[in-house]
Amino acid sequence: MDEALLRRLTPSVLAVLVRRGAGFAAAEDAVQDALVEAVRVWPADPPRDPKGWLVTVAWRRFLDAARADAARRRREDRVDEEPAPGPAPAADDTLHLYFLCAHPSLTPSSAVALTLRAVGGLTTRQIARAYLVPEATMAQRISRAKRTVSGVRFDRPGDVSTVLRVLYLVFNEGYSGDVDLAAEAIRLTRRLAAQVHHPEAAGLLALMLLHHARRAARTAADGSLVPLAEQDRDRWDTGAIAEGVAILQAALALDRLGEYQAQAAVAALHADARSADETDWRQIVEWYDELTRLTDNPVVRLNRAVAVGEADGPRAGLAALAVLDASLPRHTAVAAYLHERDGDLVTAARLYAEAARKAPDLAERDHLTRRAARLNTLLAARRLS
Repeated sequence: MDEALLRRLTPSVLAVLVRRGAGFAAAEDAVQDALVEAVRVWPADPPRDPKGWLVTVAWRRFLDAARADAARRRREDRVDEEPAPGPAPAADDTLHLYFLCAHPSLTPSSAVALTLRAVGGLTTRQIARAYLVPEATMAQRISRAKRTVSGVRFDRPGDVSTVLRVLYLVFNEGYSGDVDLAAEAIRLTRRLAAQVHHPEAAGLLALMLLHHARRAARTAADGSLVPLAEQDRDRWDTGAIAEGVAILQAALALDRLGEYQAQAAVAALHADARSADETDWRQIVEWYDELTRLTDNPVVRLNRAVAVGEADGPRAGLAALAVLDASLPRHTAVAAYLHERDGDLVTAARLYAEAARKAPDLAERDHLTRRAARLNTLLAARRLS
């Protein structure tokens, strides 16, 4: 069973049902039923037209549900009869569906959560992690969003900023390696930037390209994480870096700075350095100051503390870290790194081990555990000498 194919087809199948008149929640239920049926049937009898098969089965499930619900009888009467079997249209509806899910009746946060779940293919847990909230809280938010749009015609597209936020979160989840959605997010953002000529759309595309350019160097042959400072920069995609920088420069020239442009500027400074030691950390701190002004995001402040530690020394970084909420993701790992830079290996080893216990995935847990073990080995050798 090709799960990647199912994931890739889901948004366009969902868009077909919505375009034919199905409510979003009902369409999503029907598509999920069709996916379950595909998992059951396809291994033994794969279809020649997978998308057409999914559309046909999902549409039948929607009609069956509509007929079974007397309260929706009038709506069923307005639904066209099932189209004749045949190849499904080849048009890519995914970006259009992103706009429809950013519906004016939803708050931006609810629209993003709903789109990530229904179109992006992320789990509730992954979305909750991106928003730094408990999984139960995010499940309630998604359920409320579905209730809000139940029966609403998706004929008024939402705003660009909400769509950009969705694409940004989809890319981040794909870039983490948990779900490989990064390339799809780049493709859609490229299309969006070409259509709307918005500086933040260009800024987001530049940011994605600059981060994606480093992807091959982020893991070692054994799958372990490689920190930015230790990456083999010869493995970075120079073509993607050049494209990202050019797009960023054109966006900045419009003098309408936004958070994605500022983040891309930080990424560009990393990409421009021929080695970790040549990184212009003072400029990076300045860009994080701009980001703090634009968003006041606690994660931005956490990253700024790291940059301050590199620019002005680890104790300055620890001072910047001290005013932040210790429950922030990666707070303990950042504290460990800064204490290590400051020469306090005992504290650093303890904090690395603590951060490993809090890590959201196996790769990061393994990386932090190795850091703690390396320092403990060094400390033991010092005691024996």
